Amino acid sequence: MIQSSFGFGVVVHPDDPDRAWFVPGVRDDERYPRDGAVSVTRTRDGGKSFENLRSGLPQSHAYDLTYRHGLPISGSGEELAFGTTTGNCWLSEDQGDSWSQITGTLPPIYCVRFR
Repeated sequence: MIQSSFGFGVVVHPDDPDRAWFVPGVRDDERYPRDGAVSVTRTRDGGKSFENLRSGLPQSHAYDLTYRHGLPISGSGEELAFGTTTGNCWLSEDQGDSWSQITGTLPPIYCVRFR
């Protein structure tokens, strides 16, 4: 199980302040995913517990880091997306339960937004 207390990407559900998502990394001086596996963690209880959301995300040899403006949520709270320093971008249409890659060919992504 991927656990980390470090990461830049954080977003809170627009209607439920106890629900939030994070894209974790190892730590400040080692900026890559723990165990070389990309994950998004979600809390539904204000940070008391977390679940790892990895369906559709790379689970080996992945060194993607998400900057603080790289993880947005849509106004409905259903869709999330995140971009990484390695030019990958993923989208979830089910609050992070599953992810699909949008692209893997961009330069480092500093910011992602929904319109």
